[in-house]
Amino acid sequence: MSSKPSWSPSSWTSKPVAQDVEYPDRKGLSKVLSKLETLPPLVTPSEIERLRYQLSLVQRNEAFLLHAGDCAESFDACTNENISAKIGLILSFSLILIWGARLPIVRIGRIAGQYAKPRSSKTEQVGDREVLSFRGDNVNGLDIDDRTPDPERLLRAYFHSATTLNHVRGLLTSGFASLHQPRDWSLSHVRSPSLRNEFESIVEDLTDALDFSRTIGQDAGASFELGGAKNTVGEVDFYTSHEGLMLDYEQALTRECPVPKSVSSVPNEKAYYNTSAHFLWIGDRTRQLDGGHVEYFRGIKNPIGIKVGPSMQSDELVRLLDIVNLDKVPGRVTLITRYGAGKVENYLPEHIKAVKLSLHPVVWICDPMHGNTLTSNTGLKTRHFRTIINELTSCIRIHSECDSRLGGVSLEFTGELNDEGFSVTECLGGSMELSEEQLGLRYQSFCDPRLNFEQSLDVAFLISKHYKDERKGKQKGMEKDVLFTELSGKPSS
Repeated sequence: MSSKPSWSPSSWTSKPVAQDVEYPDRKGLSKVLSKLETLPPLVTPSEIERLRYQLSLVQRNEAFLLHAGDCAESFDACTNENISAKIGLILSFSLILIWGARLPIVRIGRIAGQYAKPRSSKTEQVGDREVLSFRGDNVNGLDIDDRTPDPERLLRAYFHSATTLNHVRGLLTSGFASLHQPRDWSLSHVRSPSLRNEFESIVEDLTDALDFSRTIGQDAGASFELGGAKNTVGEVDFYTSHEGLMLDYEQALTRECPVPKSVSSVPNEKAYYNTSAHFLWIGDRTRQLDGGHVEYFRGIKNPIGIKVGPSMQSDELVRLLDIVNLDKVPGRVTLITRYGAGKVENYLPEHIKAVKLSLHPVVWICDPMHGNTLTSNTGLKTRHFRTIINELTSCIRIHSECDSRLGGVSLEFTGELNDEGFSVTECLGGSMELSEEQLGLRYQSFCDPRLNFEQSLDVAFLISKHYKDERKGKQKGMEKDVLFTELSGKPSS
């Protein structure tokens, strides 16, 4: 093993910290952090190590990673309806991918802790007032009179995360994820006739397959999920994640725990795990090599993500990998690329080349959302389905050309419905051809725009069809325009 510089959960405090929150009530902050240090962990080392193992399989092209959920959660959205809709969409997306790719899906939700957001400026202008920027529900309020950072919100974030995770666990162990009833996840929400028909076709074929398995006495007992242990017709693995932005909070939930014997060859080995989530990522704004976030992340044993954008130099990326994964542990690092459709060709090939030469084991996934945000003529922040698909299909093609492979996708989507049962209207285009004039109908995000239910399934069918064709020996050397046209019937631009 390589020697590492000394580390502790608090060693990040000796480094500069980007996106730091300034709390006027320092005494209140100290009291809240002390309380958080005594509260039970939200996740366990065994679950964390199980995820790391599964990510090592993604790295070996033996599984596919779906990382998805809200840009930022809100305390008010912690309801049975919203959580169930989100999990149902993730399960529907997963089923479509499994059917086409014939690969297990590793599901990581942006859920049960994604309450903070980085901002480009500490303040913003609201009318004639300059106020502190809204930093997420675990920092301050959206109301302009509630912008003072309040440490009690960190405690509320913990309990909302615990409540969300408890409900997710309950759903997934009570038959909600059963492959015998996939229509319960989503079909009533699908308003596009073509999407409904495609999903129905998969469900019918799946039902036939399960009936056949039951007839011959093989009721899917052989685990299709990674790692075994579950009856995969009825239950699935599901993991939580958030951006590790608030280092005071992350430190308070970092615990020194015994390393599970299944992954340790050292008797009585202990390690530091962040027990607030299974997976955390470093954002594009907080990945400074000499910064507090990189210092904190290098010491925790959780698998981690790193956002990689146009400002990341190839040598900087390799140096960052050297810091956070000195021992080149498989499944430890996932690189989440987010360039923008117009820039991916300029940066991704060089980044792939640099990482390959470094011999660092990584999972590559594409975030086609964050580099493609624009402001509509009506003043709403939005994204166009066409550019999202362009970046995604470009990533698939470039990885193939570079003798690499895209291992997954990171999406901001929601299964939320309004009182009338309609999906949100935040991103343009898709099979429902959402227009700018329709954005204001059901625009509910207080942060970044999300794909709605139908648009999310559009993406799922695109990816599924690509891997199905690849599996059957079709579309060798696929061009992105061909794939895009097959999905939407429209040329890309």
